[in-house]
Amino acid sequence: MKNINKAIIFSFVCAFLLSCGNSSKKDELSSMKSKLEKLRSERTSIDNQITSLEEKLSEIDTGFSTQKPKLVTFAAVQRVDFKHYVTLQGNIDQKNVSYITPSGQPGQIKAIYIKQGEKIKKGQLVLRLDNSVAIQNVNAIKQQLNTVKAQLDLAKSVYARQKNLWSNNIGTEVQLLQARTNVESLEGQMKTIEANVNAAQVMANQSAVYSDVSGTVDEITAHVGETFNGNPLTGGFIRIVNTGDTRVSVIVPENYTDKIAKGNKVIVNLTDMNKSFEGVISFISETIGATTRGFTAEIKVPSHIAVSPNQTAVVKILDYSAPNAISVPLNTVQNDENGKYVLVAVKSNGKWIAKKKPVTIGQFNDDSVEVKQGLEPGDMIITSGFQEVFDGQTLTTQVQ
Repeated sequence: MKNINKAIIFSFVCAFLLSCGNSSKKDELSSMKSKLEKLRSERTSIDNQITSLEEKLSEIDTGFSTQKPKLVTFAAVQRVDFKHYVTLQGNIDQKNVSYITPSGQPGQIKAIYIKQGEKIKKGQLVLRLDNSVAIQNVNAIKQQLNTVKAQLDLAKSVYARQKNLWSNNIGTEVQLLQARTNVESLEGQMKTIEANVNAAQVMANQSAVYSDVSGTVDEITAHVGETFNGNPLTGGFIRIVNTGDTRVSVIVPENYTDKIAKGNKVIVNLTDMNKSFEGVISFISETIGATTRGFTAEIKVPSHIAVSPNQTAVVKILDYSAPNAISVPLNTVQNDENGKYVLVAVKSNGKWIAKKKPVTIGQFNDDSVEVKQGLEPGDMIITSGFQEVFDGQTLTTQVQ
């Protein structure tokens, strides 16, 4: 029993001592936090006093600066001829591609007179179709014509004799009228048959197929003995490429209707060939495409540049030009709560100082932008290092 009482007493003593130790640590921790807050407050007060003194010194002594000059690059603003282009995807138009077709009905090919790669002229004989049936038709109609002609000669002779008899009071008037009617009827048949002969002859002559354009024979898939209609989707064909009238075609969005017109200058880049040329828009369509929501513009390709149908091209159309304009790099234009501005370098007391200048911008062009108001020629615009520059900061172009 005595041992149990001693154990209980010992537990109470330990608990008391532990409680006193925890209380001491809490007091020490609270003291350290209070001291830290006091030091922070003192530091803030000292920083504010330093800032205040620096501002007063800057006002009194313009040469005083607590900031290290910022390393930047700047250049003088100059007037330039500013141009804005609309960049679109175009292609070499197929208007310079023609397919040979018969002027009449399709027929069996009897002979082909050209070869692939050959240069031909407009009106040149290309091939001949079988016209044996057409010739037979012509001969049959001519035989019919000869028969009617003989009948007409006889009718005219009968009418002449009947007319002579009637003048001598021989015969009847009815006989005379019948003879004249017979002549007139046969004359009408003669005119119809002669027209049929001409039509049949034209059809027979259509067996000779000529080229409607000048150019180079690009491809021949038609062969002797095959039926030829000239349609590349349904049979053999002959394709002619006219490289003398090649054009670049481009679809221009309808919102440029009032900005782009015939005569606008363009720059065409043939990226696959690493070539480019300058030209003007030679054609503008009058309608807006229902699906493309744009209008077609065409530019002629110079004859000395060899291109292929459906070849792609990048077309840059000049839609805005401002001579003697002020232009700055696009990335130098910044924004704040008051609008757009740029930073310029101004000389003050022998030092370069950054100055914020509000600007009004115009058109963009690649990596530059037109400045309509806010800058004058000779202003020194900061072109690099401006990201960390503030209004009034000292600048340098030398490493400090």
